[in-house]
Amino acid sequence: MNYFVTGATGFIGKRLVKRLIDQKRKGTIYFLMREESMGKVAELQKYWGAKKGQCVPVVGDLTKPKLGLKSDQIKELNKNIAHFFHLAAIYDLNADPESQEATNIKGTENAVDLANALSVGCFQHMSSIAAAGLYEGIFREDMFEEAEGLSHPYFRTKHESEAIVRKKVKGAWRVYRPSFVVGDSQTGEMDKIDGPYYFFKLIQKMRRLIPAWVPTIGIEGGRINIVPVDYVVNATDHIAHKAGLDGRAFHLTDPKPHRIGDVMNIFCKAAHAPRMEMRLNAAMFGFIPKGVKMGLMSLTPVRRIRDAIMKDLDLPTEVFSYVMWPTRYDNREATAALEGSGIQCPRLEDYAWVVWDYWERHLDPDIFVDRTLSGQVKGKVVLITGGSSGIGLATAQKMAAAGAITIICGRDEEKLIEAKALIRSEGNELHTYAVDIANYEDCDKFVHQVLKDFGHVDVLVNNAGRSIRRGVENSFDRFHDLERTMQLNYFGALRVTYGLLPIMKERRKGQVINISSIGVLTNAPRFSAYVASKSALDSWTRCAASEFADLNIKFTTINMPLVRTPMIAPTAIYKNVPTLSPEEAADLIAQAIIHKPVRIATRLGVLGQVMHALVPKTAQIVMNTSFRMFPDSDAAAKGKKSSGPSADQLAFSTLLQGIHF
Repeated sequence: MNYFVTGATGFIGKRLVKRLIDQKRKGTIYFLMREESMGKVAELQKYWGAKKGQCVPVVGDLTKPKLGLKSDQIKELNKNIAHFFHLAAIYDLNADPESQEATNIKGTENAVDLANALSVGCFQHMSSIAAAGLYEGIFREDMFEEAEGLSHPYFRTKHESEAIVRKKVKGAWRVYRPSFVVGDSQTGEMDKIDGPYYFFKLIQKMRRLIPAWVPTIGIEGGRINIVPVDYVVNATDHIAHKAGLDGRAFHLTDPKPHRIGDVMNIFCKAAHAPRMEMRLNAAMFGFIPKGVKMGLMSLTPVRRIRDAIMKDLDLPTEVFSYVMWPTRYDNREATAALEGSGIQCPRLEDYAWVVWDYWERHLDPDIFVDRTLSGQVKGKVVLITGGSSGIGLATAQKMAAAGAITIICGRDEEKLIEAKALIRSEGNELHTYAVDIANYEDCDKFVHQVLKDFGHVDVLVNNAGRSIRRGVENSFDRFHDLERTMQLNYFGALRVTYGLLPIMKERRKGQVINISSIGVLTNAPRFSAYVASKSALDSWTRCAASEFADLNIKFTTINMPLVRTPMIAPTAIYKNVPTLSPEEAADLIAQAIIHKPVRIATRLGVLGQVMHALVPKTAQIVMNTSFRMFPDSDAAAKGKKSSGPSADQLAFSTLLQGIHF
């Protein structure tokens, strides 16, 4: 008893061949291979555990007549094949129509022509429940022409390929219609993301954001039929070798399918994510006429918002078209054929955790993203303003060590020379430019020169800044403090950004990281000039991010807590309060480059923002307490020397670590 198998390298086919060998089916297994894939044969043989000569590759092509086999190959195989398993197909709702036409329809035609030429015993065709289309009601195994809703290319090509088998196979045939196939129920092994896997990233995001005990809201949806691949393979092998079943179709489905809401909760439990205890029935939206829905989706703003949300959730836009899956699948023929074999579809609840575990360890897209700094910046141009000391210099060291083409600028030529010498001593290169960012003419020349020298900038870190610690009551006659702070922190940063954005837009990639302050979130007293300038930059950044969202240009704001840099050195009290080191601040910038979030802020900073939004009076009292507890700097206090910090001051600054006082 010999076999011929197409799709033997695929997810189902690979396991079916192994099953045939494990069941000690006698004879030779011939399997179709393209010429360019012959290098995979040795690995396949090892996976199957095949003996020498037990599995024989046959060079051919699914898209060619008789699968591209030559006459001498056909002659050698003629009248020697008992079972022809045709599994080669596209099992993907999102594949393009042309590929599905070529593989599912033309490929099946070519396979049937070869099977007829070989006079095979039985043509075993792996179809899909998609052959039923979106039939309203129960679809039996003896139904075929009754299929409905075949406008989608996947449903149509699956239906038409099964029609070819029914009409053109000269000998016996059998058809298998598995439902949504997931990983092995014992190992969880799967080779792609499809079907229910599309929701796994959403479940993972929920787990990260919400404690597992918090109930959430979900969708009830229709019944989605899910089966593990090992059930499909075992059932196919058993039915194929059972006598008296020719000319029939078999639904390899779960006899007790779950609604989508239940499926989500089963996987939420497996992932230790919060469950959707309250579920909305999607049918409630059925009162909206289909024409109205289509009209809304034809509006560009509605469509773009929908696509953006779906992209953020890592869901294909088509997925919600099948939330109310209308078809139930009667599988009495398959159940009867499997009776006494011990083969039955396992309950999803019993193996969901295995499927989830395999996905998270092997298929989660985040696994394949290089999360190292080097993976993000190696060979890329990174520009850091204010890079001759403090946060900027520490960031430059980190970027240069990661392989970035690192550029810094600053006003002090001597400090730039020292910075270059330091980074060279570490075995890395640094490019320096002397420039006063607050001077428009100087700034424009600098940007022009950078673009002339490097062509573009991939990552801009707007770090150069000026901070003034002076209460409003001590600034009535110092309006220039506001002007010079705004000139550098806001206008200077944007002057550089405006000069580089056109090239980023042209290249459709880039990132702008703006170093803001925790003071923007907490509204720190004595820093009104500084916080105002950073708040302006934050507001501009939010607006710009919205404009460039579809051009792959990312904007990140870092609300940096207090950092021990030369900028805070004039304030003696900061020598005794907890602060970040420049290296720790540089780590935050590295995280911004790696993960590209909209904002990075400490929990204390976020708490401050929330308090100002919800209980502004309380927030003001806390900030006023700090204002009265800590003195002005010596310069702001008109020469009066401040004594060392008191116990109350130290306790308060430790409790509110990182906030400016």
